[in-house]
Amino acid sequence: MSEMKSLAKDTAIYGLSSIIGKFLNYLLVPLYTYALARTADYGIVTNIYAWTALLLVILTYGMETGFFRFANREDYDPKTVYKTAFLTLLCSSALFTMLVVVFHQPIAEILGYPDHSEFVEMMFATVAIDAFACIPFAYLRYQKRPIAFAALKLLFVLLNIGFNVLFLVVLHKTDVYYVFLSNILATVIQTVCLLPMTMPKGGQFSAQVLREMLRYSLPLLVLGVAGIMNQTLDRILFPYLYTGADAQAQLGIYGACFKVAMVMMMFTQAFRYAYEPFVFAKHKDRQSVEAYADAMKYYIIFSYLILLGVIFYLDIFRYIVSSAYWEGLKIVPVVLWTYVFQGVYFNLSFWYKLTDETKWGAYFSLIGLVITLVLQIVGVPLIGYWASCGSSLICYFVIMLLSYFIGQKKAPIPYDLKSIGGYTALTIGLLAVYYAIRIYYVSNMWVLMAIGTVLLLIYLLVLTKKDFPLSGLPVVGKYFRN
Repeated sequence: MSEMKSLAKDTAIYGLSSIIGKFLNYLLVPLYTYALARTADYGIVTNIYAWTALLLVILTYGMETGFFRFANREDYDPKTVYKTAFLTLLCSSALFTMLVVVFHQPIAEILGYPDHSEFVEMMFATVAIDAFACIPFAYLRYQKRPIAFAALKLLFVLLNIGFNVLFLVVLHKTDVYYVFLSNILATVIQTVCLLPMTMPKGGQFSAQVLREMLRYSLPLLVLGVAGIMNQTLDRILFPYLYTGADAQAQLGIYGACFKVAMVMMMFTQAFRYAYEPFVFAKHKDRQSVEAYADAMKYYIIFSYLILLGVIFYLDIFRYIVSSAYWEGLKIVPVVLWTYVFQGVYFNLSFWYKLTDETKWGAYFSLIGLVITLVLQIVGVPLIGYWASCGSSLICYFVIMLLSYFIGQKKAPIPYDLKSIGGYTALTIGLLAVYYAIRIYYVSNMWVLMAIGTVLLLIYLLVLTKKDFPLSGLPVVGKYFRN
């Protein structure tokens, strides 16, 4: 239980940068949907950010996870591991930036923006800086400096929002160019602030350590590329697959409504920041499998809570985006379930990282990529962005199951399937009641939200009775009985 309290504490601190940051970034969604002239403009933003997400994985080539793995091994010097990773990422990111500067026009033509090569140049340079910065940020996590980590992440968010407001609102520069300009300015300033506290001190660059890290990390590159493509391929391929004349406009609607469901991703990301170093550190403890099982259980419990909250109050969340985008809000429940499966898959994935069988992660991701690719190629021309979100849901559901069953044979962990199954049944039951009332009996949004509140309280009541007694809360716990 003390291990779970430590994990919860780290999750809360690391999540400050993620949850508050992503919440503040929510403010950019209405800003973009109201300030940019067309839904197609937001489609451009959605498409280019999807490309940069893919490039970020390629340019880090699994070194972040590799750093945690080798820095926690007793037979390696953590300072040498860090310096080796730091200098390697610095060189590869600098090389990529030079290539982008030289070939930005041909790249822009391939991506479909021949008249706006500056979009590509700015965002690809930005992603190179982010790729390099991932190792210094990982070092902050390794040193258990969550406050510095959170402060720097929030600095970027505040700068990005500030520049966007300056350009789009104050100066009335409503061109997409200024969205990307804001991003690169914020990234550069954040990196300048990050480096003084994370410059390598001691240790040395080691070609042998680099070879060992690459041997471990490169399979993760395949895993990462396939994994991120499972997340972003819908937004990358959509303009090429959609047969209508308004492909960018439909992509803009899809991208904006995807943001509404992002609260689930906030929780997943916050959990990941604390969980990854926690797992590798606790691998030395033979009892750690019990902690992993508890972590999975509580992840699922609170994921369902967030899912129910967003669905029951979707009539409020829809105001995050302009009414021009509301036609896409029906995909939000699908996206939320996708995030749940994605988070469970991430937690399951540690069995092959801890046993150094990272090839399995590559297998799962490649299977998911095939599922995603086939369903989108077949479905997008027929049903548009419904195929995009549906393919992601099916992809993560399948690879989640594969990872669980194979993992239980390779490195069994005693997950509390009875409790997990009970909360799953409860969540589905509450959703069934809500949608039955919404479809057949009630249309008033306020009445529906009141009903949703009652259903949410039922879930919370079960949660507090079974697994999260209020008496265990700090300060106020003394006012509740066990």
